[in-house]
Amino acid sequence: MAKISVLFHSGYGHTKKQAESVASGAGSVSGASAALIAISADGTITDDDWAALAASDAIIFGAPTYMGGASWQFKKIADASSKPWFGQVWKDKIAAGFTNSATMNGDKFSTIQYMITLAMQHSMVWIGTGMMPSNTKAATRNDVNYVGGFSGALAQSPSDASPDEAPLPGDLETARLFGIRVAEYAVKTRG
Repeated sequence: MAKISVLFHSGYGHTKKQAESVASGAGSVSGASAALIAISADGTITDDDWAALAASDAIIFGAPTYMGGASWQFKKIADASSKPWFGQVWKDKIAAGFTNSATMNGDKFSTIQYMITLAMQHSMVWIGTGMMPSNTKAATRNDVNYVGGFSGALAQSPSDASPDEAPLPGDLETARLFGIRVAEYAVKTRG
C-alpha cells in the first residue's frame, strides 16, 4: 500500500478544504492510502506526524499564499524538516504541492516554487498537475484547472468568502484529480 501524507497549514479553513479534496482523491486510488497532517496555528506537528512523514511514499505539501509566499507556519515546519534532511529521510519520496489565495494570481507560483525548492533540498521527486488549463472563451470558473497550475494545484478563495463558500467546486475538483495523479504515481513506483 502506497502511503500518501498531505502536510498542510490552513489559516482560515480554505486551504484545509483544498487539502481534504487532495486527500480524498489520493485515498480513492486502489493500492493507496492518504492521511491529512495539519500544521497547527503555532507552526508545529506531533512526533507521530513526523514519523508518518518518514514512513510515507509521497508527501503533498499545502499552504495558503500570504503576501506572495507560504504561511509562516508552513515555513516553520519546512525549517524543522532540516532534521530529516540531514539523514536524507525523505530522499526519493514523491513530492507535490498546492496553494490557495484570495486573488486569482496572488503570486501563488512563489509558494509552489518554495515547495519545489524544499522538495529538491530533500532529494525528492516532484510531480506536477498533469492538467491542461481551462483557457478557452467557453471556459467557466468551475472548470478543472481554471486557475492554470502546472507545477502544483491552485485555488482561489475571495477574502470575504467563508470556507463554506470557497474554494469553488472547480478548484476542489482540480485538487481531487491532483491527489489521484500523485497517488497513481506513488502506487506505480512502489510496485
